[in-house]
Amino acid sequence: MPGISGARARVVVLGGGFGGLETAFDLRLLAGKRALITLVSDQDHFLFKPNSIYVPFGLDPARLRVPLARPAARRGIELVGARAHEIDADARKVIVAGRQIPYDFLVVATGSGMRAEEVPGLAEHAISTWTPQDMLGLRDAFEGLVAASRRGARRRVLFLVPPNNKCAGPLYEIVLMLETWLRRMKAREGAEIVWSTYEDTYIQAFGPRLHQVVEDEFERRGIEGHHGHVVERVEPDSVAYGNGALLEYDLLVAFPPYVASTAFAGLSADDRGFLATELASRRVVGHPEIFAVGDAGDFPVKQAFLAFLQADAAAAHIAAEIAGTEPETAFDPVSMCVMEQFDKATFAQVPLRLTGDPSRPVEVRPDADGDYRVGSSKAWRAGKKMLGMSVPWRFRHGQPFHGGAFWRAMEAGLGAMSGLLARPVAKVGADEAAR
Repeated sequence: MPGISGARARVVVLGGGFGGLETAFDLRLLAGKRALITLVSDQDHFLFKPNSIYVPFGLDPARLRVPLARPAARRGIELVGARAHEIDADARKVIVAGRQIPYDFLVVATGSGMRAEEVPGLAEHAISTWTPQDMLGLRDAFEGLVAASRRGARRRVLFLVPPNNKCAGPLYEIVLMLETWLRRMKAREGAEIVWSTYEDTYIQAFGPRLHQVVEDEFERRGIEGHHGHVVERVEPDSVAYGNGALLEYDLLVAFPPYVASTAFAGLSADDRGFLATELASRRVVGHPEIFAVGDAGDFPVKQAFLAFLQADAAAAHIAAEIAGTEPETAFDPVSMCVMEQFDKATFAQVPLRLTGDPSRPVEVRPDADGDYRVGSSKAWRAGKKMLGMSVPWRFRHGQPFHGGAFWRAMEAGLGAMSGLLARPVAKVGADEAAR
């Protein structure tokens, strides 16, 4: 593979979230001065969104922000504060607020957005969990539950996951955290907690082990759970489902359907605007010089850890092409997550594969064997806190999360903990049969 000779390769990264920052910082490590990197972001800060689940319970949203100017300057990355709205793929230019930025390689990491209006009544009657502002609204609502309980009133809280939600994990965390928090606030008797999801099983993409964990937790905590409930419409005090069910509520909390945050005309995308990609490299179909990572691409599960893996793959392929070598990293969708519950947490390591079935686009690999691990423990809360501190710290210093000795140590620590605290699944099929 011939390298790029002469001038430094111009690499433009669109988006200052997990995928964009990981790509930019990792590429700087891999390509060094051979890459001229420009980061375009419509925000002057990175938002560590996974920890926004703590905002309804008292966390100041300002603590989730990492300013971008200093880490970008530290790594010799030009930071452009604007929103990219057009890509001229033929001319290899990005149009940003009237300015044209040329590129040799382009990484699209513009993320996703919500489209609550797909479900009639959802935007009008539900509190979302998408932004820190939404989470502050949820804080007020949860404090209202406590106040009502202390007056002797009882409130019914309904959590709703509609179709086309690409990662409901944070909502699963919030419902379990709420139950723990209400008990600690001596207000649990005043709240009836109900869960409904369109999925055939709980956290369907992550397989039978996670389903069993959630089912057991719902039973232990007295949470009324419903799966296979596809919402049709939301009324001011009830939700109607396609199976004829009608669930009433006093407070409705929902994670709306996903769409791409920015549509780029001329690039291959699905009906929701997510860019069509080659799985291993993250190259956009038909444009080998353009890569899509994180929520902007078409991988069906939208999650921070998977965004890191995709960004690392894109950076490796770009760096290799610049150097005229073969890439050493490809995207292998093995998800890791830690699900907070306040009284404990659940760790999951889940090797995924694409199915080709739009109704169930991913599944746990049938040959996952011991690589499919799930387990719950109080000790995993320490792992959650460690991740919550380390990612912002790395980005604040202009370093990729998956990079060098730091990540090797982190990976070894997580591996040791998972070996002790999570059970490997010898055969996924046996789990399915046991349910």
